[in-house]
Amino acid sequence: MRRLLTRLGGLAAAALLTAGPVPPAQAAEPAYFVITDVTQEEMVLRLDDPAKIEHARDLLNGATGERPHVVGRIVKSQADYNPRWSFHYDPGTVDFFEAAIEICDATIPYVEDHLDEAGGAFLPGLVWCPWTSRVVREIPAP
Repeated sequence: MRRLLTRLGGLAAAALLTAGPVPPAQAAEPAYFVITDVTQEEMVLRLDDPAKIEHARDLLNGATGERPHVVGRIVKSQADYNPRWSFHYDPGTVDFFEAAIEICDATIPYVEDHLDEAGGAFLPGLVWCPWTSRVVREIPAP
């Protein structure tokens, strides 16, 4: 089963590597969530898609434990809602996963420290899928 999930996650990450930006499903008020990883560092994630906002909230309230990790394309610039880091997720590309290929895995501080290399052999296509990522809380809009 683990092998199947890894393959499915790999396919999802591969699809992100080849697909362009995903248009928003419908207009919604953005929601902001704090995510963390094994390093316990935190960053802010913006979600615009109502279904993804609902999924993040379901993770927080325990309604689901499925697809607990975050994947998407990063943008190599600071976001006003995420000022601590020199990068952020493109909200239109964010999704959730169970397991993914190793090539897109890295911790928050590692991405920051190697941002100049992202998009090449490191995080091809700027797709980032930290395996230990998890949503820890929702915060008010900045």
